[in-house]
Amino acid sequence: MSEWTKLYDAVLNGDADTARSVTDEALAAGTDPQTLVNDYMIPAMDEVGRRFEANDFFVPELLIAARAMKGALGKIRPLLTASGVKPKGRVVLGTVKGDLHDIGKNLVAAMLEGGGFEVIDLGVDVSAEKFIEAIRDESADIVAMSALLTTTMPSMKNTIEALNEAGVRGNVKIMIGGAPITREYAEEIGADSYGDSAATAVGIARKLVAS
Repeated sequence: MSEWTKLYDAVLNGDADTARSVTDEALAAGTDPQTLVNDYMIPAMDEVGRRFEANDFFVPELLIAARAMKGALGKIRPLLTASGVKPKGRVVLGTVKGDLHDIGKNLVAAMLEGGGFEVIDLGVDVSAEKFIEAIRDESADIVAMSALLTTTMPSMKNTIEALNEAGVRGNVKIMIGGAPITREYAEEIGADSYGDSAATAVGIARKLVAS
């Protein structure tokens, strides 16, 4: 990491304007877009996650870093797509049926994008049928489900059962999270993994696509 460390610093510090301008400058200089992602943006978001886990960063810092990263990534993603570069994995993400909370889900989406994954965000109050449709349409590698209410936790179990019935469960890994969710509950309902914060989502997703 050397020439474009300004991009790393801009993402880490949540400076969206600088992140976009440095990205423009780097692309105009002929820098490989994938190099910008792999050598500067992903390491910056990894450091954001590390600081969040260490309580050196909090949700506001996470949000502004994610905004800076997304601004830069918006300029790079079309170039990666045009050149046939594949994401690290494709994640279908949503808050489950009956639950309208989206802050945690949005943080997870931002961290996953910053980690090199393509995220298909289905939003909130997502039915099992919508998850199934997205798995089929998007050729997803991972389904990530969020719930913030104990009353909507059963929707996770119902969704996994529906994936089994639809014959698509074997095509994806399932990760779940949210304030009331525990590792024990993830195991009970047949999820592949559980995350206790947005910052852990990238590491979990990387392990799931490698398994």
